[in-house]
Amino acid sequence: MAAQHSIFRLYAVTDRFGMTDEQFFTSIEEALKGGITCLQLREKHLSDEDFLKEALQIGELCRDYGVPLIINDRVLAAKQCRADGVHIGQDDMRLREAREILGNSMMIGVSAHSVEEALTAQQQGADYLGVGAAFGSTTKEDAHAIAHSTIAAICQSVSVPVVAIGGITQQNVLQLKGTGIDGIAVISAVFRSDDPQKACRELLALFEQCRKG
Repeated sequence: MAAQHSIFRLYAVTDRFGMTDEQFFTSIEEALKGGITCLQLREKHLSDEDFLKEALQIGELCRDYGVPLIINDRVLAAKQCRADGVHIGQDDMRLREAREILGNSMMIGVSAHSVEEALTAQQQGADYLGVGAAFGSTTKEDAHAIAHSTIAAICQSVSVPVVAIGGITQQNVLQLKGTGIDGIAVISAVFRSDDPQKACRELLALFEQCRKG
């Protein structure tokens, strides 16, 4: 799948946060109904076998809604479940190695925290960038906020889509206005919400306001 800029507008990253399996799947479907344009499955503590089983189920659900599924970190699982892409961090598998495994038909996203990292990732073949943390993070302890001027500089330096991530909520998303981002990645604002569907609709509407700036 080509990494079209439009598919990253509202990029949801899963957070199980003490949910049962049924609650987890329900929250994902509610997010899909709410208008997310991309879903990243992030499950750090599942075994490879359990993760693959879950990814296959969620992949089927995403296809029902026409939403791309991105797998966090697990390159082999992404290939096995025929996901639309994989996202890797600076400390995960090298992009070139991931590309050798996945080929050119699957998107590969890379985390970047500076213009230098962003340019390097693009030169090595990244299809999109996850940039942040925009406002710190409640789900990742080692995520440090970067200046919004840095996010803007990254957007100006690369041609691939740029998604801001890290602590983004309905209350602060408009602060990213004018940075040039192609989308927002949200975690807690959706998956720790009492109403994920409503939260997604609100976030998507706010991001559209953000883009107009």
